[in-house]
Amino acid sequence: MMRRLLHPFLILLALVFLFEAWLWRHLAPIVGWIVAFIPWAEFKTKVAATIERLPPYPTLLVFLVPVLLLLPLKVVGFWMLAHGFWLGALTVLTLAKVVSLGVTAFIFDLTRPKLLELPWFRWFYEHMIVWLAKAHELADPIKERIRRAMRAFAPNRAGRTFALLTRIRRRMQAARGG
Repeated sequence: MMRRLLHPFLILLALVFLFEAWLWRHLAPIVGWIVAFIPWAEFKTKVAATIERLPPYPTLLVFLVPVLLLLPLKVVGFWMLAHGFWLGALTVLTLAKVVSLGVTAFIFDLTRPKLLELPWFRWFYEHMIVWLAKAHELADPIKERIRRAMRAFAPNRAGRTFALLTRIRRRMQAARGG
């Protein structure tokens, strides 16, 4: 009985987790691309070298910097939400989430080897990978049912814009190898 009641909650949690993982996977290359345009090549090299020389716990602080820097922005977003500025709050919170996740993903790629030297962090990271696989197990059948249902409502002849977007998406997937 309890398992039956808990199942929808677990599916919702899995979908949120998968959305976060999807954002992480898609924002890291974008932030990397943006950072590549910073003209301070020497500065970026020094930052990467400094992170390389840091012990694991100071590296953890470097990893947490984006979260701490964007925390005031999130507080402003929640203040706006509490005062009825829904659209502004949604914009601020979305921007803070995207920037935070993107920058954190980029910094995580730089700091991962040092962070994995910490036993508790390695345990947590390995468990996140397992949880991600379990989230896929829960959500994939539901996503497939939704896709099948959407195909039933798809028009026989898509508009030019939809066809263009579909071609762009396929080209991007082919370029990524998936």
